[in-house]
Amino acid sequence: MRGCSNNKINPTQACHQHQREWKKHMQLHSKTSLAGVKRMLQRPGESHPWQTGNQRNIQPHDEEAPEPQLKHYFSPPRFYCVETICAPCGIVIAWSKFDKSESPNKILNFLNSVYPREESRRDYVCIDKACLVL
Repeated sequence: MRGCSNNKINPTQACHQHQREWKKHMQLHSKTSLAGVKRMLQRPGESHPWQTGNQRNIQPHDEEAPEPQLKHYFSPPRFYCVETICAPCGIVIAWSKFDKSESPNKILNFLNSVYPREESRRDYVCIDKACLVL
């Protein structure tokens, strides 16, 4: 738990005082739980990306995401996206997780890490960035 300095109880990731939060986290994040169905049942008015007329608040690709206010550190926060480099035939050459945003600097750094030498670089690169091909 955030700010807790008590010793954890093995095999859990929480102290005696925070066992309830640990059990709740494990229940909600277990592979056997039906998280999507549970969410739909708990929030009946919520719409989903695959439904028509969805009004989601989507973060623009180049803006930094706000820092999440976590109550615990039981699992890592989510990544913004997974960036892939693919050959024209569709085979994945390399991939990287981007946290918080998909900025041009992060894309260029990723390309430089995959192709560090100028002679190894491709003649051209197409980037599909929110349906904007650059």
